[in-house]
Amino acid sequence: MGFVKVATLRELPEGSVLGVEAEGKRVCLANAEGEIYAFSDNCTHRDFPLSNGELDTDDCSITCEWHGARFDIRTGKALGPPATKAVAVYACRLDGTDIYVDVEQAPE
Repeated sequence: MGFVKVATLRELPEGSVLGVEAEGKRVCLANAEGEIYAFSDNCTHRDFPLSNGELDTDDCSITCEWHGARFDIRTGKALGPPATKAVAVYACRLDGTDIYVDVEQAPE
């Protein structure tokens, strides 16, 4: 399928997260100091949207609001319990102010 438009920078100001859908998959977008990241909007500990969580731009992590599991938004790696499994990360790109995600391709 390739890249699909999911949002604009106006919808995702610096320091924020946004839950979107791409090709039927829930995706969480994060804007950390102007860099856009895309990853699964589903905590691997329990089925809860990470887009409801808290973004920490200092260490590029997101903390799940429900039980406090932490993930690296760049790699998807689980950083703290109770989660032990990584979340999927997706390739994303900007075209002007439009944000595109490819849920079939991991970033290089």
